[in-house]
Amino acid sequence: MQRIRLRYTKRGRLRFTSHRDFQRAFERALRRADVPMAYSAGFTPHPKVSYANAAPTGTGSEAEYLEIALAAPRDPHTLRELLDESLPTGLDIIDAVEARTSGLADRLTASEWELRLDGVGHEEAERAVTAFLAAEVVEVERRAKNGMRTFDAREPVVDLRTLPPQADRPQGGRCAILRLVVRHVTPAVRPDDVLSGLRAVADLAPPVPAAVTRLAQGLFDEESGTVTDPLAPDREAVTAGPTTAAGPAAAKAPEGAVSA
Repeated sequence: MQRIRLRYTKRGRLRFTSHRDFQRAFERALRRADVPMAYSAGFTPHPKVSYANAAPTGTGSEAEYLEIALAAPRDPHTLRELLDESLPTGLDIIDAVEARTSGLADRLTASEWELRLDGVGHEEAERAVTAFLAAEVVEVERRAKNGMRTFDAREPVVDLRTLPPQADRPQGGRCAILRLVVRHVTPAVRPDDVLSGLRAVADLAPPVPAAVTRLAQGLFDEESGTVTDPLAPDREAVTAGPTTAAGPAAAKAPEGAVSA
């Protein structure tokens, strides 16, 4: 059994696609591309697809990941092209590697986000960011299944900064751009939680909803302060030496992933 790991995007209007909607679209793409999928056993077999840490509905992303199991080997790059052609524009498959290491989900421990705040001035955003980073605890509330839940939005944030004003902002309008790096914790702290924290500590309230995009997801490198590519170990394993698709590294499912 060969396992292929894919990186895909949610761009433009497709950022409003829910995870369930993407699952349906991806399974249709598998059929259109005639991918030789491996199937689960039991009364209702389904294709073996493992998803990990999908972005919330309404946010864009350049770094979503999944893994598929194949009944027959295929070239990852050819497979990527076929699947990309079978998905709507905006849901784009931008990378594919053969799984030669275990634990893809275990390598998705942090995310880098861009938050575009139309109607907010750069200086106003910078003051709010300074207040947020200076606080030891920033409590926010979020509605959960069992009612409102209070948690700390500050502790998982390892980097939050304002970027210089960009040339593509609306003519004559204000637009602050924030860069956020946050660790994946339980309960998850999402960009909208950090925005709630900025409102709590500095009364920062954008007049329109923020445009949020995930730029990267992977392990956080303390030395460089960056989020690293989670597919890099699989690429390095290829250069280190050949392995068969049925080998132990390829046959092991990613730990912590959720199957469709």
